[in-house]
Amino acid sequence: MRLKSALLSLLVSWSSALPLVAAVSMPAEPNAGLTKKAEGPAKDALEAFKDGRFAKAVELAKPLVEQGNGDALYLMGYAHETGQGADASKEKALEFYKKAAATGQKDATYRMSFILLASEDEKERTQGREALENAAKDDPAVAGRILGEAWLRGRLSKEPDYEKVLFWWGRAADAGDPPSLMLLARLYEGQFGFPEKKDLKKANDTYRKAAGLGDAGAMVALGSRLLNGPEANRNEKEGREWIKKAIEAKEYSAYLALGDFEENVKKDPKAALETYRKGDDAGQVDCTLRTAQAYLEGKGTEKDEDRGVKLLEKAATAGSAPAHLRLAVSRLSLEKPAPADLSIGYGHLLSAAAGGLPEAQNELALFYLSQKLGGVADPVAAVAWLTRSAQGGYAPAQNNLATMYERGAGGVQQNMANAGQLYSLAANQGHGPATFALARLFATGTGIKQDLPKAWALATLAAERKQEEGEKLAKELDAKFTPEQKAEAKKALEDIKSDKPAPKAEAPKNGNGAKPAAGKP
Repeated sequence: MRLKSALLSLLVSWSSALPLVAAVSMPAEPNAGLTKKAEGPAKDALEAFKDGRFAKAVELAKPLVEQGNGDALYLMGYAHETGQGADASKEKALEFYKKAAATGQKDATYRMSFILLASEDEKERTQGREALENAAKDDPAVAGRILGEAWLRGRLSKEPDYEKVLFWWGRAADAGDPPSLMLLARLYEGQFGFPEKKDLKKANDTYRKAAGLGDAGAMVALGSRLLNGPEANRNEKEGREWIKKAIEAKEYSAYLALGDFEENVKKDPKAALETYRKGDDAGQVDCTLRTAQAYLEGKGTEKDEDRGVKLLEKAATAGSAPAHLRLAVSRLSLEKPAPADLSIGYGHLLSAAAGGLPEAQNELALFYLSQKLGGVADPVAAVAWLTRSAQGGYAPAQNNLATMYERGAGGVQQNMANAGQLYSLAANQGHGPATFALARLFATGTGIKQDLPKAWALATLAAERKQEEGEKLAKELDAKFTPEQKAEAKKALEDIKSDKPAPKAEAPKNGNGAKPAAGKP
């Protein structure tokens, strides 16, 4: 079985620009009421829980619960929700949270709402919404932030509701909540979908409001966009000012944004390296990676591979998954790697995969299949890592896992429906081999419903994606088509190119392909 490896291509692509904005997070920390400074009658119980003495914390909280103490009730709810110091029980957690919320304990209201909004019961989700809307009367910042995310995630409607998201994040932002301002700015940027609502000017204005409130992350976000964003929206003077303020606030990711500006916009690799070095000195790990790249490639300085590798090792020690991946590449891509190279490379690859990099997860899976580790393949581990990578949206992994399902290889049972679904996901991302594989499935009708016009469309698209087999298949099909089929095939190609998802391979009504498990590749 021939699965495509991306190790050699990663030698070029590993250093591509890293995102400068944070991922979406739940608007309030689940254990906020337990980690904040403990005060009042429940102080000892809260301190015990924070220190990890869960059973003792529960023991101390119980007498206070009988007295109706809100903090103690919240602690008991959290203990039952997490199973720390008490039996795990959603019902008991909700019971204690509701009692705590009735005393005015805000964190209990938010935690209760998280549970209710995650429910598959519409009535419970409605209860969560109503509790938050009531809380928003006194605390529009946090409650509005949570409600906005609930509407975004489609927990309160069949589809994400842009207007509701805008309303609630807008209310939270008007209350001066920097995290809500950051979320609102990202909404305007189109980071959460709704491309037709994209407004970069509003996004920058919103980042500016958050930065003006002293949020260092917003200063970096705004500075980065003013320096590195679309040319029409750039403002070097203002961008540099916000970057300077962020550095003064000890937000050292600002060095990364400024270094990228020097490198990619100003085309000054020496100035970029000087900036990255400052970030490296401040402990900013992405700047350490950029500095390593400069020495490895001789950008803005003389090439120095030893220094570059040491910097990568420094970043890896700090927990950088990309650094681990780069170090793995340097070992495993050797023409004749020694056993020590394989062992060290494997260790770095495992760390990169565990760090959540889909590329590394895919490569680790291929490594398990290669029999290079002790001369024995581990298909179970390979499938597990391929699945994680595929679920992370990595097209090569989707294609590789599809190949295994199609052929029943690597210890997985043949499943043409799963194979077709995965090929479709990869093809929708422009993956050439997956596009041709999907064309082949539609052409042969092996385990799926045959559709020759769709096969021609996909084969033609695969050829455009540099798959020679695609051109050959398209010609073979075209030679057999009736005028009606040719017209249908061209229409199918137009549909695909108009950003419609690639056709999914479906099992025929009397087919031999098992339906895929819901939610799984």
